[in-house]
Amino acid sequence: MVNVSSEAVLQAAHVLSQGGLIGLPTETVYGLAADALNPQAVDAVFHAKGRPANHPLIVHVADAAQVALFAQKVPAFAQRLMAAFWPGPLTLILPKQVGVADAAAGGHATVALRCPSHPVALAVLQVAQRLGVQGVAAPSANLFGSVSPTTAAHVREAFPSLLVLDGGACDVGIESTIIDCSRGAPVLLRPGMLSLSQLSEAAGVPVLHSPLLENTSAPSADALIEQAPAAPGTLASHYAPRARVRLLTSEDMLSRLSGMDVQVALWTRAVLDVPAGVRWVKMPSDAAQCAHELFAQLRAMDAEGVHEIWVETPPDGEAWDGVRDRLQRAAA
Repeated sequence: MVNVSSEAVLQAAHVLSQGGLIGLPTETVYGLAADALNPQAVDAVFHAKGRPANHPLIVHVADAAQVALFAQKVPAFAQRLMAAFWPGPLTLILPKQVGVADAAAGGHATVALRCPSHPVALAVLQVAQRLGVQGVAAPSANLFGSVSPTTAAHVREAFPSLLVLDGGACDVGIESTIIDCSRGAPVLLRPGMLSLSQLSEAAGVPVLHSPLLENTSAPSADALIEQAPAAPGTLASHYAPRARVRLLTSEDMLSRLSGMDVQVALWTRAVLDVPAGVRWVKMPSDAAQCAHELFAQLRAMDAEGVHEIWVETPPDGEAWDGVRDRLQRAAA
């Protein structure tokens, strides 16, 4: 991690307290951060990103003690999830306190909360709290729908005049897991690098997931899935570079390469013998390392001006759920 001075942290916290925006490193991706309780500052985030104002933002807090300010009726399983995974890459959706953080919640009756583990993010949150900022709304620091930023340089490409704290490349590399805790049972709304089995064990009750319920006759579980609240990063098409992303098997790639009349780049676990002039990059066989590299790789290939990016379809298994989710949305 790049060293960030205490003076830079104090400056960033001061900007937040004055209603300004900053680029904030977290362990997942960089965030475009603003005081979550300042509606004008939150509106500026929506405007800067080009994000619909009814699409909720994740509120980042310094610790679990701040949850009561934003949320009410926090169930026991949510408290267990916080104890297990905070600080860390887990967002919980909870019933919102009336009249609190309405803009950050996109006008919804629920609020998305997370405590990040990146030391720079925690330092900024702690100093900002002493300046009156009780939580920071921080979606990914990119234009809405495009590839998420995992370095400070990525943020500066989108927002050249923004104060950005350089905390190095993000360790996790994809956005947090999102669990809805607002309706009596935990429901996975967005996969990340925490597996369903890990989450269920920590929660003490099964964490529901819609693909696992497609063949079940349990109406209460189906209803929970169908009534899911609005959540960040769950649009069908998201995280997309300019180039078209295709998910293919390595065999399909090789068969399509013959006679190709567009520039392509390939990212595969399989080692491929590709024609001259075709860019090929080896994809990590480990899901966590692949997640760490995913957005940076899409950005690098996109910057080369290729027309299409072909990515080998991730293997089955819950360890790959977060990577698979991001690639499917990028290719949608």
